[in-house]
Amino acid sequence: MQRSDLARWGILPMRLLVGYGFMQHGFAKLSRGPDIFAGILQHLGMPLPHLAAWLTIGTELLGGLALLLGAFVVWASAPTALVLLAAMVTVHLQYGFSSVKLLSVSASGARFGPVGYELDLLYLAALLLITLQGPGPLSIDHMLRPKFHIVKDACSQSLTASRTE
Repeated sequence: MQRSDLARWGILPMRLLVGYGFMQHGFAKLSRGPDIFAGILQHLGMPLPHLAAWLTIGTELLGGLALLLGAFVVWASAPTALVLLAAMVTVHLQYGFSSVKLLSVSASGARFGPVGYELDLLYLAALLLITLQGPGPLSIDHMLRPKFHIVKDACSQSLTASRTE
């Protein structure tokens, strides 16, 4: 087995983690109630907060599932990246880069401050990599691709053969 054979599997854990992460964030918003999330968005000055809440939840759940399954990753990456950019600009940017701000430690445990934009950037970088490199093996997109390449190769061979005649 060559290094290139192993390298193509490197994207799999990233794709699974990013997809799972988006789904977890969507489920958290859904389980607390979309109205609560809409209230937060309204407090942030977001126009149409209820619509924005449902669009965000839907994007995180459906986009996360698509990434997890490796289905339509290019199409799923664009709206999920927009959700990240919106969260980064409206919430996280003001708290700086670091996502871990230890405020204190007591007998009841550690207490952390507000989250910066570090994780947003990591998710954006992962989405970019997944989009550019493709979903990798064990993905729906990968399973559908060979059929397309077989048809494409057959067409290009026919075209080449007809030019040489």
